[in-house]
Order: sequence, then C-alpha cells, then structure tokens
Amino acid sequence: MSTLLVSQPRYAWLRELGLQEENPGVYNGRWGGGGQVVTTFCPANNQPIASVQQANLEDYEETVKKAKEAWKVWADIPAPKRGEIVRQIGDALRQKIKVLGSLVSLEMGKIFVEGVGEVQEYVDVCDYALGLSRMIGGPVLPSERPGHALIEQWNPLGLVGIITAFNFPVAVYGWNSAIAMICGNACIWKGAPTTSLISVAVTKIIARVLEDNKVPGAICSLVCGGADIGTAMARDERMNLVSFTGSTKVGKQVALMVQERFGRSLLELGGNNAIIVFEDADLNLVIPSALFAAVGTAGQRCTTVRRLFLHESIHDEVVAKLAKAYAQIRIGDPWDSDTLYGPLHTKEAVKMFLDAVEQAKQQGGSVVCGGKVINRPGNYVEPTIVTGLPHDAPIVHTETFAPILYVLKFKEEEEAFAWNNEVKQGLSSSIFTKDLGRIFRWLGPRGSDCGIVNVNIPTSGAEIGGAFGGEKHTGGGRESGSDSWKLYMRRSTCTINYSKDLPLAQGIKFQ
Repeated sequence: MSTLLVSQPRYAWLRELGLQEENPGVYNGRWGGGGQVVTTFCPANNQPIASVQQANLEDYEETVKKAKEAWKVWADIPAPKRGEIVRQIGDALRQKIKVLGSLVSLEMGKIFVEGVGEVQEYVDVCDYALGLSRMIGGPVLPSERPGHALIEQWNPLGLVGIITAFNFPVAVYGWNSAIAMICGNACIWKGAPTTSLISVAVTKIIARVLEDNKVPGAICSLVCGGADIGTAMARDERMNLVSFTGSTKVGKQVALMVQERFGRSLLELGGNNAIIVFEDADLNLVIPSALFAAVGTAGQRCTTVRRLFLHESIHDEVVAKLAKAYAQIRIGDPWDSDTLYGPLHTKEAVKMFLDAVEQAKQQGGSVVCGGKVINRPGNYVEPTIVTGLPHDAPIVHTETFAPILYVLKFKEEEEAFAWNNEVKQGLSSSIFTKDLGRIFRWLGPRGSDCGIVNVNIPTSGAEIGGAFGGEKHTGGGRESGSDSWKLYMRRSTCTINYSKDLPLAQGIKFQ
C-alpha cells in the first residue's frame, strides 16, 4: 500500500483537484515534464503527500515558445473580453475554495482559514481585474501644435515570468497573473518546489477555463522546477518581465541577471517589520494586532511583525498582556477549524528558529515565552517573545522567517521612527496612537520609509485594492491594486498630425 497521503482515504478530497500519486509539473497547453520527480511533504507531520515531475530546460524552452505563440492570440483579444475570462477563473476558484484552501493547509502548513483566505484573495483580484480591464489606458494630452493630438498608448509587454514563494503559494500568483492577463500578457509560473501540488492544482483550474473559452492554454503556462528554471527565466530575453517573490538574497541575484539584459523585474522580497505603540494607544487594539501580526502563518509572512517598540510607560503592561495572550494560542493541525497556529514549513526553518533564539540570548535578550521546539510530529515551534535587546542588535536587524517577536523599549517619538527605518528592508510598518499630529508625521516624509504604512492596525493583512510592496531591500516592486497594472505594460507617447502643416515643437523652424 502506498505511503503517500494522496492515496489514503482521509485525503481522498485531493482527487477533486485532479491530483494523483505522480503529477506532471509542466503545462503549456498540454501536461508533461521530463525533469526530476519531487515529493512534497505535509509540514504538520512530515509525511509525503504526492510527487510532481518538474520541468527540465527542454520543457522550459518548449513552454516559452508555446507561450509566445499564445500571446499573439491573447493580445488581440479586447481587454474587456480578457477581463471576462479572468472573471471566470475567479468563479472557478470560488467553486473549489474550500478544497483548495485545504490543500494550502496540507502542503504549506498555514491554518485552514488562512488557506481559504488566500484563495479568496485570488478570487478578489480576479473581480478587481474585471473592472480594471475597462479602465487601463493613458490620457489624451493637449498638444502645443495646431492640428496635432498627443496620446499615451499602453500595450502588453508580452511574456511575464512569475516566480512565487512557499508562504503564499496561491495569492501571489493571483496578484500577478490576473492583472498581467487583463493587460494582454501571457504568464509562465514557477512556484516553490515545496508547494508544487498547489501550483499544479491551481493551473488545472485555470486550464479548464481557458479551454472552455477556446483560447490557448499556454496563456497561463506552468514550469515547476528549481533554481535552474528560475535562472533560465531571469536570463531569458524573451521574458519581458520577471516578477520574483522570495528572499532578498535570491532577489538580488534575479535583479542582476535581469538587469544585465536590460529586462524588467518586479521584486517582492523580505521585510523586518515594526509596530510602534505609544503611551496613548488603545491596548484593546494593540494586543490582538500584535498577536496576529507576529504569529499568523507561524511568523512566515513577509509582513509579519518582528519588532515591537513599546513606550517605556506601558512596556511592562503590554509584555504581560501579550505573554498571557500567547499562552492561549490554540496550536494544532492546520486543517482543524479551531487551530490558530500551525507548523513552520520545513525542518530547515525549525533549525533557523532555534539558531535565532540562541543568538538572541547570546546578544543579551531574555525569552519571555516560547523559544523551544514543540514535542509533537511536524515542524512545530513555540511562538516566542524576546525582551531586553538593544534596537540595533544584529539579530534584531536580521529577518528570521519564524514566530519570534523582539520587544524593545523607547522614550521619544523621534527615536522610535528612526528605529523603524534603520533596518535594510522597508515593507510594512504600523503605529498605535490617538495623536492626530503624530499620525500625519508618521505618514509624512520624515515618518515611516516603508511601502505599507499603517495606523492602529497590524502590519499584515493588506487589502487587494492598494498597491502591495516595499522599499529598500524589499525590492521596490508593487503588485495587486492601485496603478500596479502599469508594471505589466509598456507605454508609448504618440503624436498624431491631422493637419496639412508641419509645425515643430518648441517653435523650432527648420527651413
């Protein structure tokens, strides 16, 4: 009898997503794959789920060629009709939201409500993209020359390579693909190898919609694979945009490879995010916000709060209340409905957690709660609070993808704002205060230097309507809402002479 979870009666629901013991990991209008066979594991028990045959470089080459051909068809379809197909993708995801959310819990390890929420985020972006498909475009500008029109024309880039991380294996692809598609691009997706089953399941849903609409499946191609495929995408001049989500270290390598060929990259990298709590803050908001931001997804969100700055007058009270809240966190299997906290994604992440806790102790920190591995199957660690470290301790300035919260004491607003900004990353930030002047100083040029600047809410849990992304070592990219669509298109300034004369700009006469 097979030891794979996909073959066990308890996990028969995986068949609803078209998954089997061994799955092809390449889709370009047809399924295939000639690369290495990779088995993915459930972080809650480290048992094997199923396997995926990854892409090799020959598969990648074939997929790029098919995607280029598919783009010619897709780009000629009017944007509102492209939006209608994207809407149908959202509806198809909506019909599978619970079973797909369960797969996210099983393979990634986040709790069920977060898994469902991630699929919902993709659905929401599809709805948003539908409306956006009737609005993308540039202005008609007044020309200084009689009988001339000046317009801004936006066209698709062509091929968009999307490389996503394990922590949001559905939503980040949705942010990119839904917007890229209505802009007229074809997409090639490389998800994280450890969440390959999710990539396959999502692509199967999309492929059926494309097939029903009689458009080429290669519009949404999939190439499961490792660093060799990612490197090929970054170096490929046919890839008009490479959107990369992952670590700052790898993101820098991707950026350099893309820039070497003068390509475009969209980077969503790390975040060492802070919450600042002032003496006038509403602690009924602070405690649940800090708790969710620190331990949600077991501290594996790029927007997870890792630094909590507390005004010295409320420091001890907040630490005590937070420690009490930590003690009540319901830890369990991520697919159980009453679980609030699940495992880390891999065994390697557990090792990084333990190493970070040890470094924090060596640098003068005190572990208020947590700091240990939980004695149960899977990759479970205790949610951890560390106090007593200086704001510039090396470990405090290091992003550890784990549920470790460094609590730091401050006296003045100016130093708290400066400490927020002194780390290399610039993704998300938040303050808790009732002082209106302080709020607007925080939002202003001498306030937070992050891409996400919040007030009286957590650092995580962004809405899709705003542009998502950060500054500095976070990469500078923006995805999802606002005018992020512009990153997936190219702009041309067009001057049209509809007169019989030929006046030159700036009054120049050339006679």
